[in-house]
Amino acid sequence: MLNGKSILITGATGSFGKAFVDTVFKRYPDVRRVVVFSRDELKQFEMSQRFGERAFPAIRYFLGDVRDAPRVRRALEGVDIVIHAAALKQVPAAEYNPFECIKTNILGAQNLIEGCMDNEVEQVVALSTDKAAAPINLYGATKLCSDKLFIAANNIRGKRNTRYSVVRYGNVMGSRGSVIPFFLDKRGSGVLPITDPQMTRFNISLQDGVEMVLWALQNAQGGEIYVPKIPSYRITDVAMAVAPDCRQDIVGVRPGEKIHEEMITAGDSYQTVDLGAYYAILPASSDIDQYCRTTKASRVPPGFAYDSGSNTDFLSVEQLRDLIRTHMPEARL
Repeated sequence: MLNGKSILITGATGSFGKAFVDTVFKRYPDVRRVVVFSRDELKQFEMSQRFGERAFPAIRYFLGDVRDAPRVRRALEGVDIVIHAAALKQVPAAEYNPFECIKTNILGAQNLIEGCMDNEVEQVVALSTDKAAAPINLYGATKLCSDKLFIAANNIRGKRNTRYSVVRYGNVMGSRGSVIPFFLDKRGSGVLPITDPQMTRFNISLQDGVEMVLWALQNAQGGEIYVPKIPSYRITDVAMAVAPDCRQDIVGVRPGEKIHEEMITAGDSYQTVDLGAYYAILPASSDIDQYCRTTKASRVPPGFAYDSGSNTDFLSVEQLRDLIRTHMPEARL
């Protein structure tokens, strides 16, 4: 699928980008070029030390920011496939610095969309978040806007063949900013701060996130927001899995946080289909019956919603502990 292709990943020095690049080189040895596009020269240097240009001569490191439209257009020259992972993601930081988040997550998305059109990129998959569904914080609102921009781009591409799709998933286990590394750092104090004992979140492994993007590249027709069927966890169970001997202190919900995260709202149900391992939210203009015939999908019931609190699949404390041992062996549970 990717052999012979030139691929660009924005925000490629983050957790997802490194895992995606690693998977591409292992699975597609004849990939023509992989462009690491990011703004942090130190992280690019560290990534180059990890991969090495001799071992992976197809890799290129391109300094730039998605806010810089001319630089984005230049980076996209000769690129076939784009994975958009660049974003400002910290909820409190976005609440305090709202327009900085808007410039990266919204204006940067539009720069990328237009750059891909100008360079006649074949396919674009943008990474979203569960916080984009019925958002209550600025980060989620910017990602919802970004999702809308990527989906609407399919309407203005004209004669170009560029296809734009989105993948939306929950917390990535062990990634920067996730609760597990935070709890691991705190366990030496004997106390773990819990925002709300009822709080739940979706959980996905880094590699499953990579596999979902690869699946979208192979199956997307353009215009879909893909949502995976993944388990949830309770925040108190994560604390118990990481540090069973620590006291759990309730500190209250931070501004912009939900008790339960949503990925598909009841309002989305009329445009949502079930693809087996994934759901797809289709554009309002879609012929859903035709889509179901061509993909063998089925409509979800009207009023269907998918959130981490009402999810039927929850991870137990022991399952969480096993996953942490598997994906974060340095945790030494």
